[in-house]
Amino acid sequence: MYSMTGFASKSTMTELDGIDLVLEWDIRAVNGPGLDIRFRLPESVVFIEKNLREQLAATVSRGTVNVALKVQYHGGAALGMIDHSVLDSVLAGLTAVTAKAQSMGVQLAPPSALDVLGWRSVLPSGQDFAAIDPANLGQIVAADFGLLLEDFNAMRLSEGGELVRILDGVLDQIAALTLAARDILPERRHHVTEVMRKALEHLTEAARPDAARVEQELALIAIKADVTEEIDRLAAHCDAARALLRGGRAAGRKLDFLTQELNREANTLCSKSQHLGLSRIGLDLKAAIDQMREQVQNLE
Repeated sequence: MYSMTGFASKSTMTELDGIDLVLEWDIRAVNGPGLDIRFRLPESVVFIEKNLREQLAATVSRGTVNVALKVQYHGGAALGMIDHSVLDSVLAGLTAVTAKAQSMGVQLAPPSALDVLGWRSVLPSGQDFAAIDPANLGQIVAADFGLLLEDFNAMRLSEGGELVRILDGVLDQIAALTLAARDILPERRHHVTEVMRKALEHLTEAARPDAARVEQELALIAIKADVTEEIDRLAAHCDAARALLRGGRAAGRKLDFLTQELNREANTLCSKSQHLGLSRIGLDLKAAIDQMREQVQNLE
């Protein structure tokens, strides 16, 4: 069982076509209703995105996943590599923009030197990357991404195992409360019978109702007040949730549906309880099911 949330980073030094490169990866995943994959890749390797997306989709089924890659020269780009003609154009453009903004009463924050260096083509790394065989670069990036995914999925698996442990504890609590609700039924049945008997006594004091009709109405009330089916369904849903936790990797959607069904039965139990002890059990069940729902939201 995997968690939808996860994080991994990786830095790899490699040599390709006589150029020393550093691949810096960052992958983060958060909860999401479906699978939403977002890549931020440098232009020099954007052609490999489809391959990387397929690799990721083969191991992740739900969540919002953000992947970022930086490809740099070993030791970073030297200042001597600056394209001064492009730099002059960028600075002139910044001056014009700032002047125009000031004339319109808009105050702009000045960019830093790093901001300027990050402008496209100021550091003409693309010219040097052009000398690299794209096929070789693609193979290296894909292989390195595979190693990153191993770390990423290992973290998700570890977190998923912890979630399973927590959910097992919550299901134990739900099962114990369900058993307590079943055990209290005889007491609750006696209580409801006494309430009906007293109500009937008040009724017969004022009128002489038809005995057969009274018996029929009391039978209908007893059927409507019965909570045996709700308790049976609570136990069945609890068993189904345990089976899902043991049976497969991506069970988050099904578990989320089961928490809705568990909550439905707990609500019905509370509304039909007519007994203080059973009402308390129903409220404890709702609290445990809410805790279960919060944890299930993190499962893939």
